[in-house]
Amino acid sequence: MLTTSSDQPAKLHYGPNSFRVLRGGRFVTCAVTGEPIPLDTLRYWSVEHQEAYATCEIATRRLTGQA
Repeated sequence: MLTTSSDQPAKLHYGPNSFRVLRGGRFVTCAVTGEPIPLDTLRYWSVEHQEAYATCEIATRRLTGQA
């Protein structure tokens, strides 16, 4: 079975105001919950930890050490 880049998570470099796609894909995986986050809805990430979060609540919990 052939897989396409859209079947695999994208690899991103997270910057302070945007991210850069290093490997194509339609989604990234939330670092806390493991759920897929479509790139067009990705709003929360950590530049320091280079990881994505599904919601602002999850990001806050993770970054304050509560996750």
